[in-house]
Amino acid sequence: MNKKNKASESVVFFDVDDTLLDTSKFAETARKTAIEAMVDNGLPLKKDIAYLTLKTVIKEKGSNYDKHFNVLTKALLGKEDPLLVALGMVTYHNIKFSLLRPFPKTIDILIYLKAQGYKLGVISNGITIKQWEKLVRLNIYQFFDEVITSEEVGYSKPSKEIYEEALKRMKADPEKSIMIGNKFIEDALGAVKAGMSAILVNSDVTESEKLRIKKENLDIKIVENISDINTIL
Repeated sequence: MNKKNKASESVVFFDVDDTLLDTSKFAETARKTAIEAMVDNGLPLKKDIAYLTLKTVIKEKGSNYDKHFNVLTKALLGKEDPLLVALGMVTYHNIKFSLLRPFPKTIDILIYLKAQGYKLGVISNGITIKQWEKLVRLNIYQFFDEVITSEEVGYSKPSKEIYEEALKRMKADPEKSIMIGNKFIEDALGAVKAGMSAILVNSDVTESEKLRIKKENLDIKIVENISDINTIL
């Protein structure tokens, strides 16, 4: 980073989904329950087939698209069914919010990092208001000084630009800052390319990726749970 920026802060950046909370698990449960409600009220498919069809729609439109159930009913019925769409949306959101909670020890770790003098930020590929909503519903929003999203910045992880923007906003020294996430390429490699270090948590990092970390001497650590971060920081 340019010395004129006088970057000196030590910042710990977090990803949100599947890092601070188990997004994949609660989203799957919520979607399956929504499909059951729709099938029980007239969606003309078996529940397992309907769920697979919904997954196809999500893959095509992206997880941040907000009209998956509209597309699903139109594909199956030839037109959107407002009752079924409403049933799907309401059921999905009710289940999602009832299951939304941070991973165990997450709040303890955030308190620990603040006590150690770190500033905390979020770097996330996603829609800004959705990521803020999760932090608010988890009641952890107050820990974070900045939330930087791909929607807002115009670049997605692992692009170096989103990390550079986050470092700039928080006046952070990349050599004193770290990214914590669950994805090897998006979170870990992206951060390292921007001059930071990284910790992978809840990650399905492959053996070839582990070998790459070792061969290239990448500043990437792997821990099993978020509660293990204090052994490194």
